[in-house]
Amino acid sequence: MSQPRSLKISQRALVLLGVVFGAVTIFASFRVLAGVNPSYEVFTPLLVYNLLMGFVYIAVGVVGWFSLERGKQGALAILVLNLLVLVAVVVVYRLNAGIAVESLAAMALRTFVWLVIFAGLWWLSRVRTSQIRDL
Repeated sequence: MSQPRSLKISQRALVLLGVVFGAVTIFASFRVLAGVNPSYEVFTPLLVYNLLMGFVYIAVGVVGWFSLERGKQGALAILVLNLLVLVAVVVVYRLNAGIAVESLAAMALRTFVWLVIFAGLWWLSRVRTSQIRDL
């Protein structure tokens, strides 16, 4: 059974946000790896994590384009991973171990973006389920 057009458009807008965010993440990470100085201390493990996750963001976006449920599951996995890394980054930052406040803010932004994407996909899945139930 197909979903109403408005739900499909909303689903695709959310996953497109993830794909664009992934592409921007990859671009920014490659720039730093190529030697562009971001004007703050770079924590290499976080940079590598973000680079790899940029590809995951795009993959989950592509999957979410075709499947609301799988996109929602992928967005939840990304949200949980980013939240765990954010907590680790905060701990390292509090220990004064080489994390710049800009890195902390960027990781918080990544976590927030994926919270929004997951919440949107979760809501769409609830709406779709209630519409199917009402048939």
